[in-house]
Amino acid sequence: MGGFLYWWQHLPESMDPVLIHLGPLRVQWYGLMYIIAFTVTYFLARRRCRLEARFQLYDEEFLKNILTYGFIGVLAGGRLGYVLFYNLGYYLGHPWEIITPFSFTGGFHFTGISGMSYHGGVTGAILGSLFFCKRFKQDFWNIADLFFPTAPLGYTFGRLGNFINGELWGRVTHSPIGMYFPLAPEGDVLRHPSQLYEATFEGLFLFFALLFLRRLKLPKGSTSAFYMFGYGFVRFFIEFFREPDRQLGFVLFNRFSRGQELCGLMMLIGVGLFAYLKMKQPLIGPDTAG
Repeated sequence: MGGFLYWWQHLPESMDPVLIHLGPLRVQWYGLMYIIAFTVTYFLARRRCRLEARFQLYDEEFLKNILTYGFIGVLAGGRLGYVLFYNLGYYLGHPWEIITPFSFTGGFHFTGISGMSYHGGVTGAILGSLFFCKRFKQDFWNIADLFFPTAPLGYTFGRLGNFINGELWGRVTHSPIGMYFPLAPEGDVLRHPSQLYEATFEGLFLFFALLFLRRLKLPKGSTSAFYMFGYGFVRFFIEFFREPDRQLGFVLFNRFSRGQELCGLMMLIGVGLFAYLKMKQPLIGPDTAG
């Protein structure tokens, strides 16, 4: 048991976030996790299109096209969300670093594009999908029911990427489940592996919960509302184990983090969205034709 515990607690120290070095450039596990996330989402959506009557009108080419719009939305929204929500002061003084993987502070350095916001990413994905649906005259709420139940599983890989990077570590703990994160301000103290908590509960748990809900007869599009509320609810509580961003600390009543602020807003949007859909959209089940 002692050997396993030592391995567990020191695991972050043994992980290299860089998958491949190409001269001065680096291919990191985190970027690969984004690709895996969208690949998993594609195959899950394709399977649903084959098995569920309401989605059988969507072929593989359609899925690839809308996921392309969603992927661009996630990247753009995630980056801009991080800039606006988490580090606006810095990027106002270094605007070129928003879109370029280089730092000019103290010389010229390749840094990669560091900093993505989940809330910005999901907003970007929704806006990209809305644009696609408006351009090609598609039913957004039907597509929302197709993709939202699959999204948490893809998100799981993103949090595993954060863990491999050794970033977004948790708060200090005396529990043996804690780990040593060498990039943390105090790398010699145990911290909650909050990235793994998020991968488990915001990812796997929410994935299976939404898969169950999709079997019920609900207003069209309502899985998007359940996703918004469910993710916001779960992450709000996990944030109590996660170290707040150093440049922000606690922001709301000097007690809650920026992530908790955004999750609170997300839950309110989920409740309001479900109320709207209940009034405006027909009840629909998994065997209903699209």
